[in-house]
Amino acid sequence: MTGREIYQPPGKAPRFYQGYYVVGACFVILAISWGVYVVFGVFFNSLIDEFQWSHAVTSGAYSLSSIISGVLGIVMGGLTDKFGPRLVVTFSSIILGVGLSLMSQVNSIWQLYLFFGIIAGIGMSGLWVPLLSTVARWFTKTRSLMTGIIISGLTVGQIIGFPVVTHLIDKYKWRDSYIIIGIFSIVTLVIAAQFMKRNPDENKIIANDIPGGQEWTTPRISPDYSLKEAMKTTQFWLATMTFLFFGFVAYGLTVHLVPHITGLEISEIAAASVLSVSGGVGIVGNFFLGGLVGDKIGNRITFIIGIIFLIAALALLVPAKELWMFYLFAVLLGLAFGGMGTSESPLAARLFGLTSHGLIYGVMAMGFTTGGAIGPVIIGYIYDLTDSYRIAFLVCIALSVIGLIFMAILKPTPRLGKEL
Repeated sequence: MTGREIYQPPGKAPRFYQGYYVVGACFVILAISWGVYVVFGVFFNSLIDEFQWSHAVTSGAYSLSSIISGVLGIVMGGLTDKFGPRLVVTFSSIILGVGLSLMSQVNSIWQLYLFFGIIAGIGMSGLWVPLLSTVARWFTKTRSLMTGIIISGLTVGQIIGFPVVTHLIDKYKWRDSYIIIGIFSIVTLVIAAQFMKRNPDENKIIANDIPGGQEWTTPRISPDYSLKEAMKTTQFWLATMTFLFFGFVAYGLTVHLVPHITGLEISEIAAASVLSVSGGVGIVGNFFLGGLVGDKIGNRITFIIGIIFLIAALALLVPAKELWMFYLFAVLLGLAFGGMGTSESPLAARLFGLTSHGLIYGVMAMGFTTGGAIGPVIIGYIYDLTDSYRIAFLVCIALSVIGLIFMAILKPTPRLGKEL
């Protein structure tokens, strides 16, 4: 067994726990970074209309970005374990903003893949795992709730991002819009990154959310896994493959939902509002399903509930043709993403401990981003072949069912033995 001391200084805790500042910073960073990144789906039609690229080829840039983000997310997680999140997040914020600004200069497909696929992908690689891993170190009893709070930033970014960018494109066209969001993201994200700190003592781990006035406990030893040890467990692969299926569906819908809805002669603004509704409901899902409920019943059960909502949403999406049906779909999708997205990082912590959480979760999250890389391209390819999204959405349902089975048979790891 290996272990590492959890640092808990003697005496009374401060009246305002510093971890809450970290949560606030993570919330802002996720809201802005995700808000300027996922709106690629809104730029999608503008790119196709101007350059006459296929759906699959255009989606490929988003997929490449997902691959880059996933692979380098492992590196960023390891760097966060070693050096802390502030430097990692600051660097990533600048790179993301540069990539988005350069999108205004796209005139050929290789530039799209370079600016968005590679440069923006590098930027996003340090704006997910380092945030969730940092929060996991600051909290134990309310880890799911705090994770839910910061992930709700993702949905806030989605709610605001889609209509705002739709308006920007309508007023300034797509090139100037990319310059605006690129500069905005650099300034705001770099400022927010300065509030990031791994823990009060950068050389030790703290994992306690203690209200003001409560006595701090004495040091103890927490069993943990190294990455090599974690990858030898069945639990690691069941969870990672489920994350992969989740990424396939999530990224696939992010890129192709607006084109699908507008293809049914529904306006682009109305189509973007569907994703905004999903994001709004996702906040509720993050706080209550993924957060409060997750802390009470465990992250595995919460993830299972989320998958059930996802399957129901996709089953409704297949025949949907009226706007009200898409809004109902958005409600179910928001609950699904709230329960599933919030549960990933806490589940990894329950399975494998905290010492190498950034590195381990970085590899597991690569499953999500790998699925996110594959999903948009395959869905776009199926559309190009069939001139319809129906078969692609049925594939999403099948993968969700497999993920449900994997989560249902997932058991605690022998060393930690914690309920999941």
